Amino acid sequence: MAGAPVDSLQQVPLFAGLDEAELQQVAALFKERRFPRGEVIIREGSEGAVFYVISSGEAEVNVGGMPRAMLRPGDHFGEIALIDEGSRSATVTAATDLVCFGLTFWDFGPFVQENGAVAWKLLQTLAGLLRVAQQR
Repeated sequence: MAGAPVDSLQQVPLFAGLDEAELQQVAALFKERRFPRGEVIIREGSEGAVFYVISSGEAEVNVGGMPRAMLRPGDHFGEIALIDEGSRSATVTAATDLVCFGLTFWDFGPFVQENGAVAWKLLQTLAGLLRVAQQR
């Protein structure tokens, strides 16, 4: 099954400025991924290129070997990798059998480059998120 549920993407801060039609276009880029219980999905410090939205199951987030959060359906992780392919800030492991929708840097980048209006909205959203982070 290809494509992520649009309602899940509406909860992702990076996509907050996109309208329904743009979200549908982004949603179509996602592919379903399945991970068995115990599998490490992303490892802290490794390079990243995939963003995930959880469809079913749970995933545990660890930073520096310490548990930080439990992610459930509708939660997401790895969105910054869509833009910079930088190092992962946490390790995420499937706590149960897990079904996610994944979007790669290689699929997202060309889409954004071909859609200037989407690129501008993402830039505005990132500027707003940076502003909030700087005020903390």
